[in-house]
Order: sequence, then structure tokens, then C-alpha cells
Amino acid sequence: MDAVNLGFQDGAFDCTFCVQNGISAFGVDKRSLIDDAVRVTKSGGTVLFSSYSDSFWEQRLTWFELRSPEGLLGEIDYTQTTRGVIVCKDGFRTSTVTAAEFRALTSHLDAGVDITEVDQSSVFCVVKPR
Repeated sequence: MDAVNLGFQDGAFDCTFCVQNGISAFGVDKRSLIDDAVRVTKSGGTVLFSSYSDSFWEQRLTWFELRSPEGLLGEIDYTQTTRGVIVCKDGFRTSTVTAAEFRALTSHLDAGVDITEVDQSSVFCVVKPR
């Protein structure tokens, strides 16, 4: 299913999740992704997004470096990989969504938004549609 055009009715779910690489690696417009997750979530429900923290960069890159030779993902393209963005030669690309970016991506919503970084490893964005 298209993550920015979910085939569900408005308010179909009590809770909608998109964790870790979902928002970072789907290759879609992040604001549209958030908007559609909110659309399919009931008023008073919960939408949860998470991303790796920028503080977790070295560990995340190491994880990719160890998995690449195992064939779990393509070879890392170090000419395009920069802090917060990992690009593989097979076209896979993932990024980091910071707390500030989550704030900007959700600022237009009629919703309560709580953004928390946990253990310098993950950033959680909880949206409560009104």
C-alpha cells in the first residue's frame, strides 16, 4: 500500500505506527506520510513515529557496515553518505529525522504533539489528533 495514500477510511484506527526506518527510508514526502497517518487515526487516538537520533549516528553506520557484506542491504556509497544520511549503491537511502524536523513536519496539524529523545538512540514523535 502507498504510505502517503493509505487505502483506509478517515479515522479507521485507534493507533497508527511508523517506526524507525519507516519515515526515514520509504522515499516519500515525510509531511504527506504524517498527514495520512493522522487522517486514518481517530480523534483522540495516537500516531507514533520514530527515527534514530542523530546522537546514534556512529552505531547506526556501523550496523549498516556490518550488514552490507552479509547481503542484507547494498554496498554503502560513501561518496553520498553523510552524517544522518546513509546511501547504498543499490539505491536504498535512509535518513535521520531530528526532533526539530518532527516539530516542523507536524506544526500545521490540529493535534497535540509530544517529541522525546530516548537514550540518545531514538526520537519519538507522538501525535494525538483532535
